[in-house]
Amino acid sequence: MPENNKPKSVIREWVESILIAFVLAMVIRSYFIQPFKIPSGSMRMTLIEGDHLFVDKWTYGPQLLPPLFWDIGLKDGQPMLSLRWPDALLPYTKMRMPGFRKPQRGDIVVFVYPIDPTKDFIKRLIAVGGETVEVRDGSIYINGQLVTDPRIKKTYYYNRGDYGGEGQVVHVPPGYDFVMGDNSGSSYDSRYWGFVPESSIVGKADIIFWPLDRIRILQ
Repeated sequence: MPENNKPKSVIREWVESILIAFVLAMVIRSYFIQPFKIPSGSMRMTLIEGDHLFVDKWTYGPQLLPPLFWDIGLKDGQPMLSLRWPDALLPYTKMRMPGFRKPQRGDIVVFVYPIDPTKDFIKRLIAVGGETVEVRDGSIYINGQLVTDPRIKKTYYYNRGDYGGEGQVVHVPPGYDFVMGDNSGSSYDSRYWGFVPESSIVGKADIIFWPLDRIRILQ
């Protein structure tokens, strides 16, 4: 009898091990660290296409319920199966667990794109809620004062879009952030589409871990 049960026991152990590993991976990805791949050149030369990053979620505090947008399979251009949180749970995606600090100017942040919540974007945080921001002569002015932070000062910023025109002073609403790409001439950012809700920030980009010759701590 024990011999007949042995193959089933081995299979069961394998299945349990795989399920446990999957659950642990999802918990780590959702609440601690998430890998992220750079798809475009909007953050050159700080980040280039193909860089793989670790995004730290504990600095700001992880979202209580991470966004869920999984599309499985395609038929006639439409997903065969779409996984989303029920409407009753959506308010929890806008809540955060306690973190060590709030997002600050100069941080490189990953966030849910406000126009299309199925996409994550990565940009540098320029202004926080309650501040004014202006792009003037290639530099950033916050509340009328020139920003001298070297992480921001190193970039020439172009006057573009509905929120970054020449002579335009933009008021960032409380609870929102203004973000821009380091490659200002080729970045689709807050200058075009506006503000990022603080609740939509996924985490802080901390380190490039791949490729090997690009490994570094991000500033």
